[in-house]
Amino acid sequence: MALRAVVFDFDGTLVDTETSAYESISSVYADHGQKLELETWAVCIGTLGGFDPHADLQRRTGKTLNKDELYKLHRARHAERLQNATLRPGVLERLAEAHSLGWKIGLASSSDRAWIEKHLGKQGIRDRFEVICSSDDVKRVKPDPELYIRAVEALGVRPGEALAIEDSMNGLRAAKAAGLWGLAIPNPVTAQMNFSEADVLVDSLDRTTFAQIEATLQSRIAQK
Repeated sequence: MALRAVVFDFDGTLVDTETSAYESISSVYADHGQKLELETWAVCIGTLGGFDPHADLQRRTGKTLNKDELYKLHRARHAERLQNATLRPGVLERLAEAHSLGWKIGLASSSDRAWIEKHLGKQGIRDRFEVICSSDDVKRVKPDPELYIRAVEALGVRPGEALAIEDSMNGLRAAKAAGLWGLAIPNPVTAQMNFSEADVLVDSLDRTTFAQIEATLQSRIAQK
């Protein structure tokens, strides 16, 4: 087994937009005297849908709430929190390492392309990615494997030659279902998830290298 590509998730993996999203929607709940439990919100991390804050908040408060205004407020607070967002630790180092190893580099995200392009450009790393697959490119987002299937096909590698890097269970399950190896790097809002399905689990990308990960995977295959 030799790895030839790496496919990154975006939200929560390259930039910790997930913590910002949770804090922003939590603040909207607080406006109505409610607390949004992390485990309730977690089902929608890494995917689209799965949880409807508007319906949930109406149920909790017993009030009719304006859906457009609620989501507009959430987006505004989310955007404000992300103004000074930076790449997660180790991202630049791993991108450089992948390039030095001759690996192809892709991105597979359940978010839309405009959101991804905006933040990759802001962080100055757009040109590092040969392929970007977003929700605009597929019928079904994660945990469906379609995003990863498209990504490896576009990169010209087999699924077993690619490493997926994910921060959520929805993303990890999509990668594994597509046949990729799965590296999980939880962020503050996904740290409580059970990542037992991951092939490798690390706290941060600055605490490992792709060379170490590949050696670990090869060792496990040899022991089977």
